Amino acid sequence: MINEAKMTELNQAKDIAYFRADLCIYSPESYSLDEKKEICNDMMATSKAVLDAMREDFEQLPRIARAKLLDMLCASGVESPQWWRDASSVKRTCLLARS
Repeated sequence: MINEAKMTELNQAKDIAYFRADLCIYSPESYSLDEKKEICNDMMATSKAVLDAMREDFEQLPRIARAKLLDMLCASGVESPQWWRDASSVKRTCLLARS
């Protein structure tokens, strides 16, 4: 499992990347095309790093815990059951999708 300090570090890097993007949007003329590209790449890389860490943690849960968590997420209504299945590398059907 990823420790809290590492997750905090990943989230802070993501926050900084998105803050830089906000600054770029506010004043695009202050950034070269290469700088804008780097900002976009940082946003994608930091978002992916956070998501990968979450998936790694999820995969380390016992199978029953993963199933219960997916069922809870599917029942939340935040996203469709298909979205949660696609977002998860665990290939199983959410209970909500069967009803």
